[in-house]
Parts: sequence; structure tokens; C-alpha cells
Amino acid sequence: MNINPVGKSPFLIYLIKFIGIFSILFYGTIGFIGLTAPGGYYSPLFDHYLNYVSWLRSSLLYGAKFVVSIAGFDTQVKNIYTLAVPDGRGVHVGYDCLGYGVLSFWVAFIIANSGERIKKIKWLAGGMVAIWCINVLRIAILLIAINQQWHAAFGFDHHTWFNIAAYTFIFTGIYFYDKSIKRPTKMPDARP
Repeated sequence: MNINPVGKSPFLIYLIKFIGIFSILFYGTIGFIGLTAPGGYYSPLFDHYLNYVSWLRSSLLYGAKFVVSIAGFDTQVKNIYTLAVPDGRGVHVGYDCLGYGVLSFWVAFIIANSGERIKKIKWLAGGMVAIWCINVLRIAILLIAINQQWHAAFGFDHHTWFNIAAYTFIFTGIYFYDKSIKRPTKMPDARP
């Protein structure tokens, strides 16, 4: 009987890698927010030159602005946090709206998994873009909904809907990624 010791279990190694990468990305982003928000441990260097959190927020605001404009609404980015309809209501995109938890989950899954480097890079980039697009759509739909006084479907708030959409995408992506990695190799024809 050939039993792998716990220290050599592929699943355990994967789990440690996944949790480690996720923790570094997720809690590292929270720490980074602490360095770029005025007060406390504020660092002007990080805030002015390396602030990927601010870049992510801006891309979400301007992406949603573009989507809402396609729907025929005039919008304006009022400040670094808010997208609004002139003389109407706006959406405040706070730190919890950025989707860094979902992005951290996706990145950790891809990096911790097996697979060829180029394939992992493609899946990583594609997944991150898809999650970003889901978030942009959420912000755009929310802005339209609050200005048109739509009611939330099933009583769920927009964060819940974003999580449902993003994690549905992620688990579908996980299924197809695993399927692409575990694809059996084609056996050569054995006929003489």
C-alpha cells in the first residue's frame, strides 16, 4: 500500500498555496489601502505613484460611465468615489465595491493550480477582465436603477448580486480551467 504522507499531499500543497496567495493579495490590499488613505500610516509615495486601488476605482467609475452613456444617460464623475447623473442620484464606489476579494480569489486559484505558464497567464487575465466587467455592469445598472427608482430583484442589494454574478463566473471558470488542464492526451493510432 502506497500512502502519501500528509506533508506530500498534492491537495494540501495546493490548499496552502491558495490560502497563502489569497491572504497576501486580500490582506495586502487592505494594508495598502491603509497606506494610501490619509491618516494613520499614510505614505505619499504609495498614494501618488503606486496606488493601484485608486486606479481600479477610476477604471470602474469611467467604465460604468461609458456603459451608462450607451444606455442614453448623461453622467459625471463627481469626485474620486462618485458617479452621478446630473441633477440626479449617484453611486459611491467605496473600498468594499472594488471587488478585490473576488479578484484575489481568482488570482489565487489560477496561480496555485497546475498548468502551463502561458495558459495560466491567459486564464488569469481573462478572468480578471471578466470580473472587472461584471463590476462595471453592476455599478452602471445600480446607477440607472436608483435614478429610475427600480426595486432590487428578490430584495438583494447590489453587493449580493455582484457576489452572485462574480462567484458564478469564478466557479464556472474553475470548472473549465480544470477541464482544460485535465484534458486527456490523444492516444496515437495503434493500427499497423
